[in-house]
Amino acid sequence: MNIAILTSPDQWFVPYAKMLCEQISGSELFFHHQDITESFDTVFILSYHKIIPQQFLEKHRHNIVVHASALPQGKGWAPLFWQVLEGKNKIPFTLFEATEQMDNGDIYFQDTLVLTGYELNDELRDKQAKHTLAMCHTFINTYELMKKTPQTGVESQYPKRTKNDSRLDIDQSIREQFNLLRIVNNTEYPAFFEINGHRYILKIEEE
Repeated sequence: MNIAILTSPDQWFVPYAKMLCEQISGSELFFHHQDITESFDTVFILSYHKIIPQQFLEKHRHNIVVHASALPQGKGWAPLFWQVLEGKNKIPFTLFEATEQMDNGDIYFQDTLVLTGYELNDELRDKQAKHTLAMCHTFINTYELMKKTPQTGVESQYPKRTKNDSRLDIDQSIREQFNLLRIVNNTEYPAFFEINGHRYILKIEEE
């Protein structure tokens, strides 16, 4: 199987995309879909943040995305973090065929990542990425048995998270806001609170 891996540059998933490329003999890693000029049997589109036109998708036999929700529920942005914020520790993942519409293609299979409930941002990202890579390997290793089915059921969508979503409520306890503290990034989007017109940053790490 001729395989390409496509991810966005300069973001958290890049080391894992490189890891997957090393694990799959003969695969190639790309950071812009315009750079993929030849046809591939499978393009794994993982943590890629640009709209991909249909004419690109049609060049390849499969364009595979792994999304951390039980599609069609939880389409959109940062589904793992939104579900952690909802208090969930069993996170469904969906491997599906990409289309021009966001998170809308036929499904090959779904799997579940089980969390402890105590992971912070870096560990959540690590578990998310490694589960994604494992699902890509499952697709490759059981390709002959794979059958896709259309998405069915009630659709929902998560909005894009911003730095302002890391705001803490000074009138709630740490326990009540622990899941928010789990998903903040101490550098890029740290937890903060405001009191009497003053803003304060809180950083969290496990001892």
